[in-house]
Amino acid sequence: MGIRLGPNRYGKAESRVVRIVRDTERHEIRDLTVSTSLHGDFTAAHTDGDQSHVLPTDTQKNTAFAFAKKHGVASPEDYAIALGSRLLEATPYATGAEVVVDEHAWDRIEVDGAGHDHAFVRRGGEVRTARVEVERDGVHVTSGVKDLVLLKSTGSEFKGFLRDDYTTLDDADDRILATALRATWRHSRADGVDWNASYAAVRALVLSTFATTYSRALQETLYATGRAVLEAHEGIAEISFVAPNKHHFLVDLAPFGLDNPGEVFIAADRPYGLIEATVTREEEDRWP
Repeated sequence: MGIRLGPNRYGKAESRVVRIVRDTERHEIRDLTVSTSLHGDFTAAHTDGDQSHVLPTDTQKNTAFAFAKKHGVASPEDYAIALGSRLLEATPYATGAEVVVDEHAWDRIEVDGAGHDHAFVRRGGEVRTARVEVERDGVHVTSGVKDLVLLKSTGSEFKGFLRDDYTTLDDADDRILATALRATWRHSRADGVDWNASYAAVRALVLSTFATTYSRALQETLYATGRAVLEAHEGIAEISFVAPNKHHFLVDLAPFGLDNPGEVFIAADRPYGLIEATVTREEEDRWP
């Protein structure tokens, strides 16, 4: 039986790129973690140590920094498309370039009720994400958000589930529902999209649907959210969720002579339920 090289790619992971726009006295900041990779005809590099088809990973890193200046960072998606296109142009033996961008948000420090021109405070929690694949025959964009921590203190239940000899969980008619959500949505096209407006609209819809949907399970909430996003945005082909269930358990205060009508909880970070789902249009369905 013969042996051959299987799928492979290479690149530069997690370059920290901070771009300050200082054309006026009021500065702007874009704080990115950028990972790039190339795939294509790189067999000889693996089998013979021949690097003649290889654009060095250090060059990929340098290009990420240069394009933060040359192209700018109007949005993570625009920057990733430009960077991926340049890497593909520079590497004739590559069939595709992938660029993954995480954006870390900063807010202006409030001074006398107004945001300061050039002083910022790092926003905690959520991270905006973009994954761009630049191929010879087209561009594919997936936007997203991760570490979006959500909680509702009521409006959620979990009951009627399957039971066996090892089931100890009681039915819950009224519980805390919390998650650190990761959502990614794939766009059906890459041209003419206002990426910042699209991201803001999807994020707002994720938040409002979570808040207003009565949840009989986190799965139901995810499906309702995905359906709402696809109904509102024709240019989005599918949306996927990864949602760890951040459990909150009611503390027994009876030994202290105290009632606890759903007011004091212990937050358990491990183990946790992990719920994953993709909501897609029928013509885009990828599930077997």
